[in-house]
Amino acid sequence: MDSALDNHPLTNTHTKARSLAGNLCVIPRIFWVKMFQSCVIQSYVLSVSQLCCVFCVFSNCIVTSKYNIITFLPVNLFEQFQEVANTYFLFLLILQLIPQISSLSWFTTIVPLVLVLSITAVKDATDDYVSVCHTHTLGLQKEKWMNVRVGDIIKLENNQFVAADLLLLSSSEPHSLCYIETAELDGETNMKVRQSLSVTAELGDPNNLASFDGEVVCEPPNNKLDRFCGLLCWRDCKYPLSNHNMLLRGCVLRNTETCYGLVIFAGPDTKLMQNSGRTKFKRTSIDRLMNTLVLWIFGFMVCMGVILAVGNAVWEREVGSLFQSYLAWDLPVDNFLFSAFLSFWSYVIILNTVVPISLYVSVEVIRLGHSYFINWDRKMFCPQCNTAAEARTTTLNEELGQVEYIFSDKTGTLTQNIMSFSKCSINGHAYGGYTTLYTTLYTTRLDFSSFNPLADPDFCYYDNGLLKSVKLGDLHSHEFFRLLSLCHTVMSEEKKEGELMYKAQSPDEGALVTAARNFGFVFRSRTPGTVTVTELGRPVTYTLLAILDFNNIRKRMSVIVRNPEGRIRLYCKGADTLLFERLHPSNHHLMNITTDHLNEYAGDGLRTLALAYRDLSEEQWEEWSERHRQADRATDCREDRLADIYEHIEQDMMLLGATAIEDKLQEGVPETIAILSLANIKIWVLTGDKQETAVNIGYSCKMLTGDMTEVFIISGNTVLSAHALEADMEGEFVSTACVCRAVICCRVTPLQKALVVELIKKHKKAVTLAIGDGANDVSMIKTAHIGVGISGQEGIQAVLASDYSFSQFRFLQRLLLVHGRWSYLRMCRFLCYFFYKNFAFTMVHFWFGFFCGFSAQTVYDQYFITLYNIVYTSLPVLAMGIFDQDVPEQRSLEYPKLYEPGQLNLLFNKREFFICITQGIYSSVVLFFIPYAILSHGTQGTGEPLADYQTFAVTTATALVIVVSVQIALDTGYWTAINHFFVWGSVGTFFTIMLAMHSQTLFSIFPNQFHFVGSAQSTLVQPLVWLTIVLTTVICIVPVLATICFWPHSQLSDTVRTICFWPHSQLSDTVRTICFWPH
Repeated sequence: MDSALDNHPLTNTHTKARSLAGNLCVIPRIFWVKMFQSCVIQSYVLSVSQLCCVFCVFSNCIVTSKYNIITFLPVNLFEQFQEVANTYFLFLLILQLIPQISSLSWFTTIVPLVLVLSITAVKDATDDYVSVCHTHTLGLQKEKWMNVRVGDIIKLENNQFVAADLLLLSSSEPHSLCYIETAELDGETNMKVRQSLSVTAELGDPNNLASFDGEVVCEPPNNKLDRFCGLLCWRDCKYPLSNHNMLLRGCVLRNTETCYGLVIFAGPDTKLMQNSGRTKFKRTSIDRLMNTLVLWIFGFMVCMGVILAVGNAVWEREVGSLFQSYLAWDLPVDNFLFSAFLSFWSYVIILNTVVPISLYVSVEVIRLGHSYFINWDRKMFCPQCNTAAEARTTTLNEELGQVEYIFSDKTGTLTQNIMSFSKCSINGHAYGGYTTLYTTLYTTRLDFSSFNPLADPDFCYYDNGLLKSVKLGDLHSHEFFRLLSLCHTVMSEEKKEGELMYKAQSPDEGALVTAARNFGFVFRSRTPGTVTVTELGRPVTYTLLAILDFNNIRKRMSVIVRNPEGRIRLYCKGADTLLFERLHPSNHHLMNITTDHLNEYAGDGLRTLALAYRDLSEEQWEEWSERHRQADRATDCREDRLADIYEHIEQDMMLLGATAIEDKLQEGVPETIAILSLANIKIWVLTGDKQETAVNIGYSCKMLTGDMTEVFIISGNTVLSAHALEADMEGEFVSTACVCRAVICCRVTPLQKALVVELIKKHKKAVTLAIGDGANDVSMIKTAHIGVGISGQEGIQAVLASDYSFSQFRFLQRLLLVHGRWSYLRMCRFLCYFFYKNFAFTMVHFWFGFFCGFSAQTVYDQYFITLYNIVYTSLPVLAMGIFDQDVPEQRSLEYPKLYEPGQLNLLFNKREFFICITQGIYSSVVLFFIPYAILSHGTQGTGEPLADYQTFAVTTATALVIVVSVQIALDTGYWTAINHFFVWGSVGTFFTIMLAMHSQTLFSIFPNQFHFVGSAQSTLVQPLVWLTIVLTTVICIVPVLATICFWPHSQLSDTVRTICFWPHSQLSDTVRTICFWPH
């Protein structure tokens, strides 16, 4: 590596050892680090080696994987046995190893247990590997960066990822600037500028870097990407540090040849890793219900075990004692009570299949399949963005079919977040352009090319009056556009003379600067201390004295500049409610006029800002500048002090006017909201915009209609002042809002959005969904049961925090009404059938106990018990759980009322659970007593009796497999080739395996395992056996067929399915009326 650092006497050995891939060069340093938190300073003055030994967090090594080759098996098994079900089955396995208890071989439990543990382990290993690969795409190359330490000085070159959180010391660019791309942090692809302190700008020489011995006092590690507070103490002076001086890990250096940075935070302490904290684990209502039902089933199983144990005690005392002389108890049994105790545990083992371990892994497989269907849905793919829908979690799919409340952001979620300058008010005069909302006044697009050769050819404006005002030299118009050209943080790139490209951090800023450009005030370039503007063809350079940053609390931005004539002026733009409070009293009349214009613009659904300025004397500037420097250098409560300083200077301003920006609705938003409303889903809009803008968007997207009388509009200020979100008022707030047909919350903060969602979760016990596109929606998305991120213009923070993501709001109807409803339907049908088939299978043992002296003898062969849930019946129910549907997808969208069963939780609840286990118990009675009654008196063709154990076991097992296969055939609403193959293939597999296990071949190989040679073959050739199987199947299925015949339209989906075959029937018109006018 060619670098002067390699030959430096102080760093030669260490630098070569720490020269990392990609020309990343590190100078090991002894550096002093102090951290302060709140207003209390905690000091640490240690060498780098001491810091790394004492605090491992100062290492830059990041382990993003959960496992490695050595720890995978023990850690994964430990995690899996945290599940109660797995621990329970391990306990059963231990019981089966006790010969006095178990009448089953140990493999009947260990085979399913090992299979489930293995499948889960493979899934966990795959997820962990994928997460590591995803992390590497974010630039976390721990193999190459792990040796970086706090206090090291790193050399970065163009297009390199930043290896740690760095304090920029110097750069190869003029004024020690450097440009970064933060897409991996916040999703914004626009370049941002960073600058080093002027005192360190000349440290680019390696000799100077090696002798650098400053001290940094800074805040502790935190996850705030837009804030850094610290001080550099060097050469007996203190210099304030801000986020403007920092390069964060995950950023990419752009358009900068080289730069040097001092490592402030490394490894897990970097802001990137501080933001990768785990989101709260979300569970579905079906998960919670299933856990409750499993406990009930366990209690039921214990009760059955107690009943059979009592029966064993009575039988042993009354009957077993009569033949003790020639059939004594096995040791250590010496009395009937101890025999009953052992019998209880034996029946616990036998009856455990009412809660099969395969249930949990089957649920995960089904959810995984549903997630892939969402990812593969081409109808949710946006070709303009080249973005597909993504299920970022596999645990919430069925919850998508139960949503009752949707909380939506406005900008970028309902709208496109592509801004265009539409109207403005200047000194009381209103100027308006052509928009889709205001189409009658102006129809001719202005041509700016003759007036301004630097104009943007894509800019559209239609009011010639504003252009005339600028041409005629109106001072207010000139000052208006001068403010727009100066008060911003936009970066300008000019590849060719006159070909400007603006890179703005927000679409609003880009639209306003572009408007100023077209009206003759062209922003050309900026340096840390200057802003250059071409004003009506004349280049003017302003000295940039201060930038008063925008944030969600201030809701305004200001700059203080000095023009070439030496006049100092503050320019401010921001929310009208806050800016009007800071105007000079002489602006009262103009403020009233401008307010009327603002209300008109908001009524058209436009985004508005107010503009003002203030002239400052040299004395005022000097006094304020000194106070600002003192606040900027403070180590305690620095942000509060700066806010007070900003507040002091932003007073007595003169109003210039206001801007109105159009943000058009996304395609399909009105139709989507209308359909979701018909599905009885309540949609609340939570936005930071003013009330008039939010209400107009509500009307535009058909959320509000002219005949509505129950519209609840809440202002964020009102929410705060009335304490509606406080504990003593929240109940009244929720009850009032929930009786309204539409709710709009405006002027709300990100925290208030999350609080509103939390209130509905707390008081309504309803499934909530939050959808947004920006960082200010993250808290709301994480709070809701389901979070959906829109991959739009405001980065990917909302997407990263979400459970599901796509690019257009209109895809929400398909996500809920198609994928969500199907997922809920499939999961409910799966669970009902799963519990049914296992109760029908297991309860036969219970009835048999009364005929075998309560000896814990099993009805079925132990191999059948092992294979029933993992081979004979697993694939058909999985196919139904993955592919089943009651109506086609188009019908799901045509009839939104089909969504309501999920909201009311009708398809799987405690009542449905008891119905399905009752059916299972009924089937078990038929499966046991019909064969018992027939075979106990039946004979073969040769006259020999059929009343033997193996004939009964084969007959009952065969009847069971056929009955549950016919039942799933009746339950399946949508047949695919896979369904046919799994259902009928499972029946064929049963006969194949059963005949093989009773064959002479296996007996000759394993004589101790397969005792009953030819039992299946001799049983299945008897006509009476097949008559018994057919009769048993018919009696089991008749109640189901009767229900289908006598109640054919018990649910709306049954009626809609009928309409699919009879589309022109009178029933079709009736159902459409019910769906669209339910009341």
